[in-house]
Amino acid sequence: MELKVRTRNKNDVVDLTRQIAELVRQADLEQGLCHVYVPHATAAIIVNENDDPQIGQDLLTALDGLIPEGVWLHDKVDENGASHLKATILGPSETVPIRRGRLALGTWQAIMLVDFDGPRDRTAIVTLTRA
Repeated sequence: MELKVRTRNKNDVVDLTRQIAELVRQADLEQGLCHVYVPHATAAIIVNENDDPQIGQDLLTALDGLIPEGVWLHDKVDENGASHLKATILGPSETVPIRRGRLALGTWQAIMLVDFDGPRDRTAIVTLTRA
């Protein structure tokens, strides 16, 4: 299954939890695994807090401080070396257990796509596996 996501900013955090939870509900899985993968070299999938939207901005600010723009060899190709490095650190996927037909996320957790080279149309591939 695929989710299409349109990011709005160069750096953007998009909560996918509701859409993914609906896919799990439709699949009628009692127990299993939900794997979410983004096939883009400048985007990532994370699990993090969903209650305070500022946590996404804090994440982006922290990564900007760690990985500055415009100083990487790859910038000579297409000026997005920092975007590649940030996405590599976070990683392209997360796996969440499915228990009693629902994503087994913690109270404050969400599944999010993080884009470092937007705005763009992105794809999140969701794979559900029965246990």
